[in-house]
Formats: sequence, C-alpha cells, structure tokens
Amino acid sequence: MAAKRVVIIPGDDAAPEAMAAAMEVLGAMKLDIEYEEFPPGEHWKRGETELRARAAIDASDSTLFGATSGKTNAIMHLRWGRQTYANVRPARYMSGAQSPLRSPDGIDYVIVRENLEDLYLGLEGPLSELRPLKPQSRILRAPLDTSAEGRYAIKVITERNTRRVAAFACELALRRKRAGGRGKVTCTAKYNMLRESDGFFREIVEETVRGYPELEYEQFIVDDFARRVVQSPHELDVVVAPNLYGDILSDAAAGTIGGLGVAPSGCYGEDYAYFESVHGTAPDIQGLGVINPTATLLSAAMMLEYLRFADESARLEGAVRKVYAQGKKLTPDQGGNAGTDELARAVIANL
Repeated sequence: MAAKRVVIIPGDDAAPEAMAAAMEVLGAMKLDIEYEEFPPGEHWKRGETELRARAAIDASDSTLFGATSGKTNAIMHLRWGRQTYANVRPARYMSGAQSPLRSPDGIDYVIVRENLEDLYLGLEGPLSELRPLKPQSRILRAPLDTSAEGRYAIKVITERNTRRVAAFACELALRRKRAGGRGKVTCTAKYNMLRESDGFFREIVEETVRGYPELEYEQFIVDDFARRVVQSPHELDVVVAPNLYGDILSDAAAGTIGGLGVAPSGCYGEDYAYFESVHGTAPDIQGLGVINPTATLLSAAMMLEYLRFADESARLEGAVRKVYAQGKKLTPDQGGNAGTDELARAVIANL
C-alpha cells in the first residue's frame, strides 16, 4: 500500500510550537506517511503560498492544522473548499488533567458541530440594507424598525447540510455503541425561539434518527444543554448542534475536562478530513516554550484513525494518557512546570 500523504500547516503565533512537538512524536512513531510541511503563518504571502497549499491539500490524504489568527489562509479551503461539513470535538477526560469538576472521571462524549453555515457565512451589514425588504418580526408581530443605527446578521440552516451532519452523528453513535458506548444522539438548538431555523434543524435531526432504531434520542434547548455540559456530562454520548452553538458549547465542554489545551478536533467531509486543536494561537505565550501540545497530539491521533492507522492511533492516545496519569511532565496550564518539548519527549517515552 502506498504511503499516506499528509499536509502539515503549523499556523500562527504559538501554534507552530505545539505542531513542532507533535511532529517530533509522529516522527518517533516511524509511520508510513509522507509529510509536506508549510511554514508558519507569519511567512505566508497571500497568493503563491496559499495556492501551493491548496494544491498540496487536494493531492493529500489529510491535513494536520495548527491554529490561525488570520495570517495562515488555508483554513478557508480546508473547510469550505473541501466541504468538511462535520466538526467532531471529543470531550473525554484524562486522569491527571486539571478539571474544575469534582468527579470528571468517565466523561466521554462527542459534539458534532455543523461546520459550513449558520451565522458563519458572514452575511452581515448595516440595518439600513434591510429597509427595502420591509422585514416583519414574528416575535413582535410588527415591522422591524430599520431606521435605527445598527447591524444585522443572517442565519442559514439548509436541509442538505443538516441532514448529512445528522447522519454523520448517527453513524458515529452507532460505532460508539458497538464499542460499548451508550448509543444515544442528543440534539440541541434554540428551537423554542428560532422556530423556523433552529426548529428546522431539530426537525431534520429527529427525522434522521428515526432511521436508526438502535439509537436513543433526546433533545434540549441550548441554554438547558449548557447547564447539562457542566452538571451531568456523564449522561451524554453524541451531541449534534448547529455551527455557532457547537463552537461555543465545545469550548465549555473542554473546560470541564482540563481546558482548551487538551481538546482535539477533526473536520470531516465526504472525501476529505483535516484535524486541528480546538484552542487558538495563544499569542500571549508565543516563544515561551510552554504551550500545551496535547490538543495537537490528540488531533493527530484522530487523524491516524481516519487514515486507518487504528493501532497507531490508540498507541499515541494511550501514551498521552499515561503522561497525564503520571503527572510528572505536564505544562503550566495543567498545573505542571514542564515545557512543550518536555511533554512531547515524555509521550515518546511512553509510546
């Protein structure tokens, strides 16, 4: 079998430090993968580098991405260009991580976030642009006052994207059930107020789950669900949500298992997937050598599973979990005093 081809895009600010540590670990694993690495974001120039990155992505099997503050331009192509519609964000506690909860052991669920639409299409502008449309508020049962100084944003929920992200969540719940999981899908949105858009999302999810009689189903209004992320996370399995809520709630979920430094993610499409840490670029700690590489390492483990290196994926995640259980080489965000490279070397020692 030919070697897999993976594009490495380190990203901006402190993200390349986490990526360098992850690449040290991947290198130690000696996998049959060819890596094509691009420079950090500050070296990008709009045009040539972005075009080369797009071509490399299209010729690859997957991409491992750092995080961007706007300098690295490839994220648009990775998401919308490759139609990676399902953003999968696991919330799984590792013994030794700094959780604020009294009993975090056993937290193990996944948020599946629709990744392409909702309010993330950038359909915004001055309120005066709506004046010719004479919009009516269904809540106020009156025309919207477009004479006021203000801004608007348009939320878009389509049947196609909702249906396929709902099916993705169901298939994931089935796989987790066969591995001993709950086999439950939870839908969350603000369907009590946004009855047309979020109500439509809920309706499509309900209809999709009915095609999977092996699965349980439940739904919660998003503000109630936010409480459950903190109060009863052990009851969750696979959660499916529109783009904005999934983005916000997955950060809250990360807070319960040790913070953004331990939160991985993968974005999946019909024929491509890329993987990145949930955290941002951490410009405040750039150059200090203390950024936690765990989220990038666990994202790499998700990538290995996608590339059908299942044993190697489990081996990598297991090594990371051992480092946390030992508690001797953790970065400052986890209560330790180890640097980024020290944590990476500890993972290598536990492979």
